[in-house]
Amino acid sequence: MVEELFSTQTYTYDEVLKESLKYFNNDELAATTWINKYAIKDREGNYLELTPNDMHHRMAKEFARVEAKYSDRSSGIENLSGYGRTREPLTEERIFELFKDFKYSIPQGSVMAALGNEQMIASLSNCVVVPPVHDSYGGILYTDQQLVQLFKRRCGVGVDLSGLRPKDALVSNAAGTTTGAVSFMDRFSNTTREVAQNGRRGALMLTIDIAHPDVEDFITVKQDLKKVTGANISVRLSDEFMKAVVEDSDFTLRWPIESPEPKYTKTVRAKELWETVIRCAHNTAEPGLIFWDKQHTYSTSSFYPGFKNSSTNPCSEIAMQGGDSCRLIAVNLYSFVDEPFTENATFNHEKFYKVIYETQRLMDDLVDLELEAVERILAKISNDKEPDFIKQNEIDTWKLLAENGKNGRRTGLGFTALADAVAALGIKLDTDEALTEIDKIMQTKLKGEFDSSIDMAITREPFKVFDPAIEEKSDFVQMLKNEFPEIYGRMMQHGRRNISISTVAPTGSLSMLAQTSSGIEPVFMLAYKRRRKVNPSEKNAKVAFVDDTGDAFEEFTVYHPKVKTWMAAAGKEAIEESPYAGATASEINWQKRVEMQALVQKYTTHSISSTINLASDVSEEKVSDIYIESWRQGLKGITVYRDGSRSGILVSSDDKKDKKEKKEAIQESVFAETFAPKRPKKLEAKIVRFNNEKERWIAVVGLLHNRPYEIFTGKMEDVFNLPNWVADGWVLKNKDEDGRSRYDFQFSDKHGYKVTIEGLSRSFNEEYWNYAKLISGVLRHGMPIPYVVDLINNLNLLDENINTWKAGVVRALKQFVPNGTPAADKKCEECGDPEGIHFSEGCLECKSCGYSKCG
Repeated sequence: MVEELFSTQTYTYDEVLKESLKYFNNDELAATTWINKYAIKDREGNYLELTPNDMHHRMAKEFARVEAKYSDRSSGIENLSGYGRTREPLTEERIFELFKDFKYSIPQGSVMAALGNEQMIASLSNCVVVPPVHDSYGGILYTDQQLVQLFKRRCGVGVDLSGLRPKDALVSNAAGTTTGAVSFMDRFSNTTREVAQNGRRGALMLTIDIAHPDVEDFITVKQDLKKVTGANISVRLSDEFMKAVVEDSDFTLRWPIESPEPKYTKTVRAKELWETVIRCAHNTAEPGLIFWDKQHTYSTSSFYPGFKNSSTNPCSEIAMQGGDSCRLIAVNLYSFVDEPFTENATFNHEKFYKVIYETQRLMDDLVDLELEAVERILAKISNDKEPDFIKQNEIDTWKLLAENGKNGRRTGLGFTALADAVAALGIKLDTDEALTEIDKIMQTKLKGEFDSSIDMAITREPFKVFDPAIEEKSDFVQMLKNEFPEIYGRMMQHGRRNISISTVAPTGSLSMLAQTSSGIEPVFMLAYKRRRKVNPSEKNAKVAFVDDTGDAFEEFTVYHPKVKTWMAAAGKEAIEESPYAGATASEINWQKRVEMQALVQKYTTHSISSTINLASDVSEEKVSDIYIESWRQGLKGITVYRDGSRSGILVSSDDKKDKKEKKEAIQESVFAETFAPKRPKKLEAKIVRFNNEKERWIAVVGLLHNRPYEIFTGKMEDVFNLPNWVADGWVLKNKDEDGRSRYDFQFSDKHGYKVTIEGLSRSFNEEYWNYAKLISGVLRHGMPIPYVVDLINNLNLLDENINTWKAGVVRALKQFVPNGTPAADKKCEECGDPEGIHFSEGCLECKSCGYSKCG
């Protein structure tokens, strides 16, 4: 059935780019973000979707199929909400209209990439928490394998380390004592960095409870930015600890943490430990701080047996028990402002309520679609040729997620464009007037999603373990009882379909596609200069800047999309007169920012991913004040990011200035000659495939001691058209009959037999071959890989084909840059923009190319 979604027609990159630029009104960032992340390609690299309309039709067809499954269930209609009794069915056409132009309902990344995509076997869940690590080597390895299996299916994962015994604790093995919970963080981090799905690297959250005896080691481990580079880290802060901080009293570390008679205890001064937490957060924006008791008491799920929160997903907006997952859809708030940026601007609450109601139905449909995706994953595992005992961990992991998905039907309905919606109403974001308007919007959202979930409990059944007695334990439910008595009454009588409903997740890529502000965040910048590399010899090239290497760039001003809308509506160009002025990320009043998040949290069953951006010179005391006030206001967590807080590696011993001076003295006095290590006859090799213009190319990277020693590149054609599954092999150096050196490539086929292709240079263009020989010489003489990458990047090659080839070689070598190699604070590792990276919603994002990652 799904196969009908795809026509046999395929498209080239240029065709897709041309049509997508039309779709996004020449917004190159939006167009390339969609193409690179979500447009479906076949296994040969041909595009099967021309514009986001194709993607939206693909998703709408799948959602409509699930809606149709429930269409004949009409019992209990008299108990439905007013809108529920009169609404029209959600057809494929209606669902498409919700998705079209990213205007109303926007499924988040995993759904856009994988739903209905026959080219990919992946999960639709954005967020997964695996069970806490079992306190044994076997348990650690079991969790490590779970991470691998989930990352390869596109999931972000969280796991708690609090169950691991502290360092120097006795163990019954040859070691005698354990190295502690923190010693295993790099293992999990390295796993995260190693596993990628379609170029998407895994995302991991590691948490530990503030009461764990190893907590200080956990807090400080990432002050060296070379360590634990593949994970975000957060501390679970209890009310007990926070009260001890405020009262400046003692606090007892213990393990097991929840045991009435812990085996290990240590008394510390709470404020001293807090100061360590704040110093590290001030330095590097890590660890993140999660107010753990609030995550539990203000939850609709955590009181249920088997559903108690253990950790969060990588961006902290979803806390849940180990072995559960959540999917995400966001609603575009800007689209509900009628006559935006005019004196007559109003928020259309009636339309908003209806869209929220229908989108919550889609959220529940998405649970069914995810369960189907899990069935496909399990079928794939079943057909794999691995022995059953090797596959068992993977099978058990997916079965556990499926079981909890069926029992809880957890959803994550969020929003984007809050800052744009408030500005479109003519209101400054950090004002009491804005808070009043946001309060009304959040009330409407809660009514729509709870009416929808309760109505589905009537027509589809409530989530499996719904229990009114357990519900009464939740502070969130008590809020419903006091402020939304009609919803509370219906829910207690009929149940609800979903154990937990709402969240505010990061919407970085999503907001680029919607051309709006991101999530709950203020606009980061109203306008900025963007650079694009140009060829000075091109016709109409406008060179504004030439760097030290001779590369030429044009510069142009990029305005936040809705600022441009304001300019057109107001007939003004001075952005300081706009309703955004004075309320950007770096300008907004932090007290109002915390107050606004507390207000949104009141109506949200999960949590909120958000960031307060501060100037580089902000004090540690101010950071402490913000976090303490956030706890007092009832937030479940928040990130404070100080500008420049991730620039370089922090050194705990020896003076940094002395080290710099020593390094400079050495550099000034030494000119070192190097000797390349002798090439063995047989070198291990990695295969990297890339496109050179419209041609499929391949790079063979020879490795000595896991470091690039040589590189060969050429077209994938004739004798060198390797099967797609070949990812590695060996480069053999042999001699022809006339005594000349020759390089051959060898790999093992699926049956273990060796296949040898003689004469690598036969398939390779002579000019590219010579460039590759030059680069190989640089590699084997030991130039650090980041410098080799920079050297190639900065080659001035006027031929466009060679420049495209150059980009492929850079891509091939980049993956060998050592983990943890620090970049400049704001330099984007994808596009190289020296000022591109900023922190938003707990994630790093580039304003120039759309690159993003959590933490």
